[in-house]
Amino acid sequence: MARLFAGILLVVGAGAACAQTPYPNRGVRIVVPSPPGGVTDLLARVVGQSLSQYWGQPVIVDNRPGADEMIGANAVAKAPGDGYTLLVTSNGSITAAPHMHKEMQYDPRKDLTPVTMMAQITPVMNVPASSPVKSVRELIALAKAKPGELNYGSFGNGTYVHVAMEDFKLRTGTQITHIPYKGSTPAVTALLQGEIATLIVNMGNIREHERAGTVRIIAAAGPKRAKLWPDMPTVSESGAPGFSTGTWWGLFSGANLPGPVLEKIRADVARALLEPEARKLFETVTLESVDVAPAAFAQFLRDDFDKWGREIKAAGIEPE
Repeated sequence: MARLFAGILLVVGAGAACAQTPYPNRGVRIVVPSPPGGVTDLLARVVGQSLSQYWGQPVIVDNRPGADEMIGANAVAKAPGDGYTLLVTSNGSITAAPHMHKEMQYDPRKDLTPVTMMAQITPVMNVPASSPVKSVRELIALAKAKPGELNYGSFGNGTYVHVAMEDFKLRTGTQITHIPYKGSTPAVTALLQGEIATLIVNMGNIREHERAGTVRIIAAAGPKRAKLWPDMPTVSESGAPGFSTGTWWGLFSGANLPGPVLEKIRADVARALLEPEARKLFETVTLESVDVAPAAFAQFLRDDFDKWGREIKAAGIEPE
């Protein structure tokens, strides 16, 4: 009996030791739902490199692009919520996709644990340098003078630029034709060549062209003036009250991530985002740092989800 009791204690003790093993005790995978080289990928890699150093474990970036970022997001949603499979993604696969697709293999509100917001970016509204337009008010006036004759570009149907510009048209009572392109690069090229009258795009995609004098930035497209360009007026304060758009990036895990693991990841990611390499990336691609408490991030996600739903419905964009 004594031996049996001792054996039970040994098993229980071993189980408790395993349960208390510090996280992480093996490699961690960060899924990126977009191709290598983009902002999401670069952000995941610069943070992953620091986390690997902090944790003494390999942190591998796994690119799984496709289906509007849903393939990668679904892979994490189906993985155990133990912190060993993480997701770095933009708002596309979290708050926009549910309104754009009739069928999804995951529910971002139930199948993913939000860990932390990592960064955000304020896009800007642009016109070709050859355009007579110098402000948002002038763009609105020109569009009203030539209803249906002007056009705008986007990165594809259902992208944030498409939804934002349809919202802009509703707020300003203008008729501007949508021309979708396959990504930001061809859309910017079309703007440079004067094929489109206006384009909303991240500053990182347009800054060098603006410096070269081939495009003109007329406003910031976020809800408030960008931290990096405080003197630049917003679209909202320049003739389209209430207008705003933008992109954010966050870190997620599978559902039911244990609280202590979540807090460790959150704290270490915050530390990684302050490292020199991360700050250099932020400056290069014009990302803005954010400091959002867990409860505030959760509320932000709910608000952003509702915002996308309202704007997509109002614009008459049908889910595919």
